[in-house]
Amino acid sequence: METTMTRPQTGRQTMYQQMDDIFDAISWGCLAKTYFDKSASWFYHKMQGRDGNMKPTEFSPNEKQQLKGALCDLADRIRRAADTIE
Repeated sequence: METTMTRPQTGRQTMYQQMDDIFDAISWGCLAKTYFDKSASWFYHKMQGRDGNMKPTEFSPNEKQQLKGALCDLADRIRRAADTIE
């Protein structure tokens, strides 16, 4: 049986921290271009919570919904691809 340790949450998490479990499995640059029509650097800055000048930044409420929709679309596409495997 696998046990997962979780750290108590202290303060606000960056989107990067929230996506820790899947971060290395997704091409975020491709996601940024496909779903946001933005550069990979724009997206990574938003994920990390700091812009190029190290000032705090985050996804707007609309961008968060857009990211949620993008992840759901990817999940659906992955499921459809998996279902084609015989």
